[in-house]
Amino acid sequence: MPCLLGIDNGLTVTKAVVFDADGSQLAAARRRIPQLIPQPRHVERDMDGLWRATAEAIREAIARCGRSAGDIVAVAATAHGDGIYLLDENRRPLGPGILSLDSRAGEIVEDWLRGSVADAALDLTGQIPHASAPSALLAWIQRHDPARFGRIAHAIACKDWLRFCLTGTLGTDRTEASTSFTSVRDQAYAPEALRIFGLEDLDHALPAVAGSAEIVGEVTAAAAEATGLAVGTPVAAGLHDVTASALGIGGHAAGRLAIVAGTYSINEVVSTAPRVDRRWFCRNAITPGEWNNMAISPASATNYDWFVDKLCHADLADAEGAGESVHVRLAAEIDHALAQPSSVLFHPFLFGSPYGSQASGGFFGLRGWHDRGTLLRSVLEGIAFNHRIHIDALRDGFDVAEARLTGGASRNPTFAQMFADILGMPVTVTATDEAAAWGAALCAGAGIGLFASPQDDPRDLGRLGRSFDPDSKRRAAYQRRYELFCRLAEHLAPFWPELDALAATDAEPLA
Repeated sequence: MPCLLGIDNGLTVTKAVVFDADGSQLAAARRRIPQLIPQPRHVERDMDGLWRATAEAIREAIARCGRSAGDIVAVAATAHGDGIYLLDENRRPLGPGILSLDSRAGEIVEDWLRGSVADAALDLTGQIPHASAPSALLAWIQRHDPARFGRIAHAIACKDWLRFCLTGTLGTDRTEASTSFTSVRDQAYAPEALRIFGLEDLDHALPAVAGSAEIVGEVTAAAAEATGLAVGTPVAAGLHDVTASALGIGGHAAGRLAIVAGTYSINEVVSTAPRVDRRWFCRNAITPGEWNNMAISPASATNYDWFVDKLCHADLADAEGAGESVHVRLAAEIDHALAQPSSVLFHPFLFGSPYGSQASGGFFGLRGWHDRGTLLRSVLEGIAFNHRIHIDALRDGFDVAEARLTGGASRNPTFAQMFADILGMPVTVTATDEAAAWGAALCAGAGIGLFASPQDDPRDLGRLGRSFDPDSKRRAAYQRRYELFCRLAEHLAPFWPELDALAATDAEPLA
């Protein structure tokens, strides 16, 4: 049976996953990618280092899969969307890649929101610009680093950089092209979009657009040497990871709500007509004539990861030493806390929020008798509450018949049940360990005719799914907590800029 390689590059880890053509996962390999944070709000990575780590992961996955490199018949990549990766005229990185957690352009976006730019962008492109959008980051570079701006020859996305490293060809796909500069109506680049943002000088830098499943090149000799892939292996254009994750769980279809609880709070519904609203992005879906309506914010499981990294050092070290998952160890604390009454709420706004870039995270209702399990419970509830803000917006605009959930935290049945109770609707978790990588692999397989389309998933999704139904009693309790969660955010909004300003006034240490 032929094999497919799906590459999934997130904000901290790059993965290479080999699948059988029936969707069975044969092997996966991962490499951690260091984030560079040279100053507050700047979140970057070394582009060459990203490629080296990805190449190492590919080589390891091939070695572990029990099949030869020649059995891999096609490759495609997905990666974090938005952010920006810049190349000069020699096709070399023009500084570090900028991740979608970056918020340096927040003030520019706030200016656009106060003026006419945001409304013009919404009308033309189907979305309000946000701090990590290519439009905002390019405008920031134009204002603060004009020398770098003047050298931009190619402005691409993360997965497009990996495609270039594999094939030597430059371009993007439909889903990624629509992050800033396409018309929501005809789904193609609109020169007026560049003019709205004052970026008309970059018309030459926008990459050519292909279909996500279109073969756009072959593995070069240099890439084959680095990765262990066979020279000439076909490479498809790939797709934005938001779309790839939904595709990988069978959620990229009209009427299905796809929820990705990862670094970002991602909530999406496909429609057959564009519907524009300030509360979501109306972007290109995989298929022409379909739109992916995404309500998102960088405020999901990354908050839980932060808590574990910062406040669970001993448990993390012990678990790693024993070859166990720290999440399994912490699950008992969370379950115990869920059985107790609690006044604690958490705003999961450490890296962003639906309320703007100046919102910040915080615990509320904290008392001296609360323990770590109570805090962990409130973090998970806050994550699910934040998803509900976005999902309620989408339910206002679209008929949603079912919800599908993915993301590392979805493997915890307690967390999945929490989503069902908080949303008040059944939630299905599809047993797909690497949903985004499988979404990329579906595009690769469709590109060579192995599948009729990327949506032609060969797996029995009904057999792979586990559904969680909401409990009416817990639903009512969560409704009260959710309403207070939202009211706290609304009342705190005037204070967030003042809190942010404290960092500037405390330039000199207080002690």
